[in-house]
Amino acid sequence: MDNLARHLTRNFWADIERHHLGIDTLRLPADVATAWKERMRTRVQRCRRPDGSIEETVVERGDRTMIFINVRALYLDIARWAIEEPARWGPWVAPCPIKVAEIANQKRVTRTKARMDQRTRERLPVLEAFARASADHQRLRAAHLEIVRATPPGGRFTLDGALYTRGANKAGAAARDAEGRLVHLDRAEHRAFWAWATVEFLRHTGARVEEMLETTHHAMVQYRLPTTGEIVPLLQIAPSKTDVERVLLVSPELADVLATIIRRVRDPKTGLIPLVTRYDSEERQWDPPAPLLFQYNRAGEPSSINSQTIRETLKETVAFMGLTDATGRPLTFTPQDFRRMFITDAIRTGLPPHIAQVIAGHANINTTMGYPTETIEAHRAFIARRRTLRPAEEYRTPTDAEWEDFLGHFERRKLSVGTCARAYGTACIHEHACVRCSLLRPDPVQRGRLVEIRDNLLDRIAEAEREGWLGEIEGLRVSLAGAESKIDQIDAASGGMPINLGMPRQAPAQPARQKGAAHR
Repeated sequence: MDNLARHLTRNFWADIERHHLGIDTLRLPADVATAWKERMRTRVQRCRRPDGSIEETVVERGDRTMIFINVRALYLDIARWAIEEPARWGPWVAPCPIKVAEIANQKRVTRTKARMDQRTRERLPVLEAFARASADHQRLRAAHLEIVRATPPGGRFTLDGALYTRGANKAGAAARDAEGRLVHLDRAEHRAFWAWATVEFLRHTGARVEEMLETTHHAMVQYRLPTTGEIVPLLQIAPSKTDVERVLLVSPELADVLATIIRRVRDPKTGLIPLVTRYDSEERQWDPPAPLLFQYNRAGEPSSINSQTIRETLKETVAFMGLTDATGRPLTFTPQDFRRMFITDAIRTGLPPHIAQVIAGHANINTTMGYPTETIEAHRAFIARRRTLRPAEEYRTPTDAEWEDFLGHFERRKLSVGTCARAYGTACIHEHACVRCSLLRPDPVQRGRLVEIRDNLLDRIAEAEREGWLGEIEGLRVSLAGAESKIDQIDAASGGMPINLGMPRQAPAQPARQKGAAHR
């Protein structure tokens, strides 16, 4: 309704009244209609320069076709109303200035897709650099905040070569620069932190910004394998456009981000996540209090973060990085850009489209296939050719016995010194001499056991050399090389300590069993 009102009032009738004074009828002359449609081709885009001035640039209007659609719908609605109530609506009937060819849906969809594809192509190559810049920006603002807090009220300090004077408030972090302008360093650190959290959350989940802002502490659940007891961390994503929730596997990188967010928003006195009431701008209603992850303390009261703040913090990170596009303008990032880059990169690196559809929460796979990936069509053709050559029985729903065998494979991967990464349905090529296998993922906790295995192999090699058992020496040396390689992998690994996610104390929810998807 907001878009409809804006299109019909500001973009249509207010524009016509401004350029054609005294007009009082919807029966527009041909030259008036043509001039209005020409003006709707472009709009003025305002961008703030680093020096504070405003730069105005004329760009092509992206919603031009939608404006035409709404104006045409208005004329057609009036014509229909005139049939039902001729006395009221008859005088308003007028020929529609918008032709059918001007609102061709396929052309609009094609242009929109081309524009969004170009955004993804420009931003995907610099995604890692942008993520590093957001982390650097956050660390810089945090360092500035520490400096101002270490300065007594009224004292002076230097940041990036500029002299500042701290305010008189002991609890605050406000300061004035050499020209007397007030700077709130705590607010700058707050915005830099949530820009970093947004970038990391969205690029590791592919979630929508509404879904991210609605994520609560209770969304993190644990799935425990029924036999081994191994815990798999999961993240429940509440639907924002569909009525179907989905569950994502929490990667180590995402776990680190979630743990950092929880440490920041947790109440230092109670250790709990404060309950926050959030206004849903899409549904136009207040949500019940919930332990939202994206919240902050505003003057002693916990408050939710809105999408507009998220977009502004991303712009500040771009300004800090100084990233520009081919035309020299700032290369802006929106929350939707991260979602498109996540899906595009996942499919481009080999993730089947139907799995990407489930992860992204698309109701129709054609939506997933609309993302700019050159490999999608090739992958679909490959799948089609493979299915014509392979028996149709392989694509049926598995039986209970097959499903239990499938689960059993993952439960039997646990070994004394680590985890076997062998794919389901493949045989062990080392006849269970796991220390030799490149697919063994050593557990850092079991480093001592691997050292014992290495020392035992050294003793056995020495014994074989004394006794002349030359036939065993070669095999023992292969095992020794494998054991030393696994020890080196553990020593070279960084960040091996487990991350405490601060899981809520509630019964873990187990995801529904989807046999067909797991079997495939």
